[in-house]
Amino acid sequence: MRQPGTRVRTRATTIVAIAAAVLVAVSGCAAGAGRSAGPTSASATATATPTPTPTVDPVTAFAQERLRTMTLRQKVASLLMLHQPGLDGAALRSFVARYGVGGMILMGDNIPPTPAALKALTTAMVPDAALPPLIATDEEGGDVTRLPWDTGPGADTLKSAPVAATQAAFARRATLLRQTGITVNFGTVADVTADPSSFIFDRVLGTTPPDAAARVSASVGAEHGAVLSTLKHFPGHGETDADSHLTVPTTPITQAQWQGRDAPSFVAGISTGAELVMFGHLVYSAVDAAPASLSPTWHRILRDQLGYSGVTITDDMRMLQDTGLPAYQDSAENAVRALAAGNTMLLFVLPADPAAQRMDPDALIDAIVAAVGSGRISAAQIDSDALKLLELRRSLVAPVR
Repeated sequence: MRQPGTRVRTRATTIVAIAAAVLVAVSGCAAGAGRSAGPTSASATATATPTPTPTVDPVTAFAQERLRTMTLRQKVASLLMLHQPGLDGAALRSFVARYGVGGMILMGDNIPPTPAALKALTTAMVPDAALPPLIATDEEGGDVTRLPWDTGPGADTLKSAPVAATQAAFARRATLLRQTGITVNFGTVADVTADPSSFIFDRVLGTTPPDAAARVSASVGAEHGAVLSTLKHFPGHGETDADSHLTVPTTPITQAQWQGRDAPSFVAGISTGAELVMFGHLVYSAVDAAPASLSPTWHRILRDQLGYSGVTITDDMRMLQDTGLPAYQDSAENAVRALAAGNTMLLFVLPADPAAQRMDPDALIDAIVAAVGSGRISAAQIDSDALKLLELRRSLVAPVR
C-alpha cells in the first residue's frame, strides 16, 4: 500500500530532477557559446554516462531459450500434469521423460512410509535437473492428507481457531513438503460455506468471506519460501452442496452475489502471492452454462477483475468423465476445451491402466496439436503457456520465492 504523500514526493522529486537536467543543458550551451564546433574534448568523453545494459532475468532467459528449441508437440506435453501410480522412482522418471510432461501429481499410491523414502523417490523421478517437473500433491491437512506424518490440524479445526493457527499449521506443512521434494501444494481451499451439509464444508478455512480470506492469506503466506501455493476451487465450491467428483455442481447465483461471497478469499490469496489457481468443474449458470474449468468467461473474470496473471490449472479432468454426463465423455475434447478456455495446465490423475479409462496421454497431446492446426487454439497461446510453466519450473532450481 502506498503511504500518504508518496505521489506528491515522487512528483516533486521528478520536477527537481527535470529542472536540474535543464540547468545542466543550459549551462553547457552557455559554456560553449561562441566556440566553433569541433571534436569532443577528452574530458567530456571521459565523463559521458554510458548507456545502461538491460538486465535479463536468468530464469526468463533460460525459459525463452528452452522454448525456442521445443517442437509444438513438446510444448503441448509440457502443459500436462499427470499421475502414474507406484513407488519406483526410476519408473516415474521414465514416465516423465516418455511423455515430456510439465508436472506430476503424487497421490496416496506414490507415498512411501517415511519422509526420507519420499525424498529419494522425488529426486529419482526428475530426468532433467536443470528443468524439473512440477511435483504436486494435495496436502490440506485434516480430511485431505497425503503425507501420513503430517499430523497438523486441517480446516475442520483451523476455521474456528485464531488466524495464527492457520499460519503455523501451513508453515509446518510446507516445510514437510519441501523436505520431501514436493514443490507444489494443492492445499489452500479458498471456498467459503457455512452449510454443514456441503461437500466442501469440512475443508473450508472460513464460513464467512472475511474469515476465509484471512486464513487463505495466512496459508499462502506461510508457504512462501517452501512450496508453490495453489488456490482452489475457483470460482468457489461453497455455493452448492454437490460433490464435483460425482456430478457437475450447479448454482444459480449471479456474478454480483459471487463477487461479495466467494471472490474475497481468492482475492486475498492472490494478493498474498499464490502462484497457481485451480479451476473447479463448477457451473454458475447465471454467468456461464459451461463448467468454470471450460469457461473463457471465468478465465476473463479471474484475469481482468481479480487481476491474476499467474498459472491456472484444472481440477482433475477425469472428474468430468466420472460424472457420466455425455457431454464430457471424450477426454481429448475436454482437454482441448480446457486449454481453449484459458487454462495454463491440465491435470489428469491417471489410473494404473489409462487405456481402460480411455485416457491415453499420447492421444491427449495429439488432439491438442490438431486443435492448434485447425485454429481452435492459437500457437501463440501454446507458446505463452509453455513459457510461463518453463519459468515456474526453472525457478525451482533456485530457492522457491
